[in-house]
Amino acid sequence: MINNRAMMNKYKVKGFIIFMLFLLCIPSQSFSQQLIQELHADTIPLVRKDNYWNRLFHGHIDRTFEKKVDMSYVAAPSYTREASFGIGGMATGLYRLDRTDSLMPPSNFMLTFNASIKGFYAFTFGGNNNFKGNRSRLSYQAAFFNKNLDFWGIDYDNCDINPVIGYKRQTVMLYANYQYEFLTNFYAGANIDFLYNKAAKIDNISYLQGQNNAYTTTGLGFSLQYDSRDFIPNPQQGMYILLRETVYPKALGDVNRTLWRTTFTADFYQKIWQGGILAFDLYGQVSSDNLPWTLREELGGTNRMRGYYSGRYIDNNIASTQVELRQHIAGRLGFATWIGAGTVFPTLKDFEIKKILPTYGLGLHLEVKHNMNARVDFGFGKGSSGFVFGIGTAF
Repeated sequence: MINNRAMMNKYKVKGFIIFMLFLLCIPSQSFSQQLIQELHADTIPLVRKDNYWNRLFHGHIDRTFEKKVDMSYVAAPSYTREASFGIGGMATGLYRLDRTDSLMPPSNFMLTFNASIKGFYAFTFGGNNNFKGNRSRLSYQAAFFNKNLDFWGIDYDNCDINPVIGYKRQTVMLYANYQYEFLTNFYAGANIDFLYNKAAKIDNISYLQGQNNAYTTTGLGFSLQYDSRDFIPNPQQGMYILLRETVYPKALGDVNRTLWRTTFTADFYQKIWQGGILAFDLYGQVSSDNLPWTLREELGGTNRMRGYYSGRYIDNNIASTQVELRQHIAGRLGFATWIGAGTVFPTLKDFEIKKILPTYGLGLHLEVKHNMNARVDFGFGKGSSGFVFGIGTAF
C-alpha cells in the first residue's frame, strides 16, 4: 500500500510539474486576450494590441502573404523520461516562395534545441519547402544528439528479459527527400540519408552481441507517393501513401556489406464533426537481416507507440498502427486521444502475434504558429507509461 501510494504521488507530482511547464510555453498575453475575445465577443468589445512583438512571438495567424518569413519563438523548461529536466527552445517559421498563390500551402522550417541535467543535448533543423507552381517539394532534416539513455539490447527477445543498463549515444543525422508531382497528388522522389551512431559509453558491451560500438551508413532511395494532405505538419483532411526503397551501399559506409530497407506508410485524415478530425496511421519497415544496431527499429518515441521509452524494444523490422481523434477546444487549445498497437521483429517469418504491444493515451495541443502545434501527450503501454513532448502532430 505504501509503495502504491508513493507511486501515485510520484505521478501526481510529475503531472503537475509537466502541466506547469507546458503553461510556461503559452504566450500568455495574446492567448488570454484572444480567449477573452472569443468568450465575450458578443458582450465586451476588446481591442487587441497588435504590434511587432505580439506578431513575432505570439502570432498564430498566417501572415505569410504580408511577410517574407513569419517567425515564432518559444523557450521554456522541459521534461522527458529520456532526458529528465532541462531547458528547450524552438524557432519555427512559415514562408511562401510565391505569395500570389493562395491555394498552395506555406513552406515551413523548424529549429529546436534541448539540454538537460542528465547530459542530454540536441540540435535539430528541418522543414518542408514547396517550390513555385506546387509541383515539387523538398523535405529535409539535420540533427545532432548526445544522449545518456537506458538500454535493454538490440533484439526483441533480449529487450524483453535483459535488465536495464545505461549508455551514451552520440548521433549525427542528415536527410533530404525531393518529390515531383507527375500526376495530380502522385509524386516520384529520391532521398539520401547519412547516419553516424556511436555508443560512447556502455555499461555492458555484451548487449551489442559482438557488433561494433559505432557505425556510419549512407542510404540512397527512390519513392512513390500519393499525397492529398492539405498541410503536411498538421493535416486536416486528405490521404498519404508512401512506398520507399532505400539501399545502403557497402562503399558508402563501414558495415562491410550492402543493406536494403523497404518502408510503407498509409495515413488518412477525415473531418467528422465541428473541430473534430479522425486520423489513421499504418506503418511498416522491413530491412536486411542482422542489421547493425544503429539502423535497427526502435519502438516508442514521440510519434508512434507513445507511452514506451524510445528504444525499449529494438529489432530489424517494425509494424505499427494507430487511430487518433483530434478535437479543437477553444482558441489555440485542442486535445487528442489515440489507441494503437505495434511490435518489432527480426524477420517476416519470425513475426509473432503474441509480441504485439498496445498503446493508448491522450494529450493537450497548443497552436504556437498558424497550423503548427506544440503537444504534451501522456501515453500508456504494456508495463510502461509516460509524457511525450512534440512539435506538430504525431503523424
